[in-house]
Amino acid sequence: MTFSGLVVTGVLAAQSAAAAVADPAGYQNVRIDEVTSSNNDTVELYNTGSTAVSISGWKMSDDSFSPQTFSPSSSTIPAGGFVTFNSPKGLGDSDKLVIYTSNGTVVDRVEWGTNGAKPAMARCGGDGIGAWVTTTAATTFGASNASGCPSSIPAASRVRMNEVTSNGADTVELYNGGTSAVSIGSWKYVDNDTSHSPVSISSSSPSATSIPAGGYVTFNSTLGLGDNDSVFLLDNNGNTIDSVTWATDGAKPSDERCANGTGWFQTSTTATLGSANSCSGGGGGGGQTGQLLGGGGSLTSGCTPEAPTGTGSTPAGTLAWPGGLDVTIADNVCAFTTSTGPEGRDLSGLAFDPANPSVLWAAKNKSWLYKLVKSNGKWVPDQSWSATGKQIRFAGGSGEPDAEGLTVGGNGHIYVTSERDNTTNTVPKDTIMEFDPAATGSTLTPIHQWDMTSQFPQLNTGSKDDANLGFEGVGYVPDSWLTANGWIDPLTGAAYNPANYPLHGSGLFFAGLEWDGTLHVYGLNSDGTFITFGTIATGKASVMDVTFDAGTQRIIASCDNTCGETHTFMKINASGAIVPDVTYTNPVVMPTDNLEGFAIAPTSTCVNGFREAVWSDDGIYGLGSGSSSYGHALYSGTFPC
Repeated sequence: MTFSGLVVTGVLAAQSAAAAVADPAGYQNVRIDEVTSSNNDTVELYNTGSTAVSISGWKMSDDSFSPQTFSPSSSTIPAGGFVTFNSPKGLGDSDKLVIYTSNGTVVDRVEWGTNGAKPAMARCGGDGIGAWVTTTAATTFGASNASGCPSSIPAASRVRMNEVTSNGADTVELYNGGTSAVSIGSWKYVDNDTSHSPVSISSSSPSATSIPAGGYVTFNSTLGLGDNDSVFLLDNNGNTIDSVTWATDGAKPSDERCANGTGWFQTSTTATLGSANSCSGGGGGGGQTGQLLGGGGSLTSGCTPEAPTGTGSTPAGTLAWPGGLDVTIADNVCAFTTSTGPEGRDLSGLAFDPANPSVLWAAKNKSWLYKLVKSNGKWVPDQSWSATGKQIRFAGGSGEPDAEGLTVGGNGHIYVTSERDNTTNTVPKDTIMEFDPAATGSTLTPIHQWDMTSQFPQLNTGSKDDANLGFEGVGYVPDSWLTANGWIDPLTGAAYNPANYPLHGSGLFFAGLEWDGTLHVYGLNSDGTFITFGTIATGKASVMDVTFDAGTQRIIASCDNTCGETHTFMKINASGAIVPDVTYTNPVVMPTDNLEGFAIAPTSTCVNGFREAVWSDDGIYGLGSGSSSYGHALYSGTFPC
């Protein structure tokens, strides 16, 4: 297989004949997604964009024949959709495939070494946006590649083309999303001029031979990058690793992948070569927004979605969601109706069980706890625990806790926050309750209950609205993380020493206050007393959920539409203080609602570099009446490992 072997006269003729006809809008968002050189030599195209693209009159070539028309399964590719066709000429063991618009503009190109496309070569880690993997386990034409991809993506395929500019130096940025360094000394790149031969990255300026885990490499193209151009990245065996195509002015100042390292490309406002992409632009580069999948169904009797309240602005400096852009509605319509909440609303706090990540715990405001498991892609109540959830009470079996947040402690028990008793909802009752999930019966009473109400006199005004602004979320944070990262104990002014607090267990609890967005740190003693370690500012107006993520080694403070649907990751800085590190917004396809619950699955569940993230909607309003999300509470997406 050679680049120089491609006959280009047919391309030039097509460009001349069709010079007056513009390329179809969004053509640069169409990617070759899968190809096989076995038997029928099938090719699959995928549309990463948010609008349909016409492929009428498009052509293809390999490394030995001039561009020829093909017969696709459809002349239009819908947003997020697939089109397949059989190559009009045979594809060989070591070959190249190029796709052109009817004008002769190169759309995408993929190359493979001997037997690399048997049974298939496919993009893994996301259709259209993933890097190429050779000799996949199975073909998946017309559907997502996930089932045919390996469970662990090869290290080389973790390297992504992350940003490119056709403005001045014509710089290309690569990003390594893997956990080990990758040698790129023999890798090559080429633009969309089919008469050009590939150029070695190591011979470009600056010279690069390796890219570290989580790191970046930049180099200036010696081929020159212009409008309506592409860059194709190849490994030392001649297999395509990644590619990007942009339309006129799409790479000025740059075309950047959003989210950084994972999503599709959009035109940036400011180039960020050598660092994480800002994702603050839009337009010419593609601007994929993802898809909201699933949902639907008719509302059941008494199930009344509640429109969101309290929408505020997104904080400055917030970054785009770093995971996949597609989101799936992950529950049945009106799934959480109870005797105290027949309207089907009020699913709030979420937490994966660290000992069994196939279990998701959920709290419903009107005093119910759910143990959820996956069934046919949806989170549903575990029939063996309770098909309808279990009602929770305050100590002594009284009242109806306004359950907002929950977390799993080091002892495997479920800790739930309540901000008031719904039987007297004008009076605050900011408590943390400990429940044993192994307890039998349909009603649960706490083993221990800690009442912090007196610490928040500003909530006790006789107003149910003020009483509803207390503990909204809680996260268990292990002592091991606090000590390993040098947290300074506010009570002693020295490094935190868990031995100073012999009754508190193996970690502390961080409760989020909706009133002002602060975190309140407590040691919950086994004798029913508690230790107050002070307050931590999150930089947010409110906090709706709190979780500790062992994968990122961060405490996450989440806020709903009040703060622009954002998640602030908190770290321990060099001075031993817990401070905001980075803030992400939700995937753009999600509704701007009272999304009060948020949880990320443990890294043990990672597949193809991603793990599940789940959100809960307090009002099940979705995108409004008539939308697929109307009447649903749970949304499932992905987060990087």
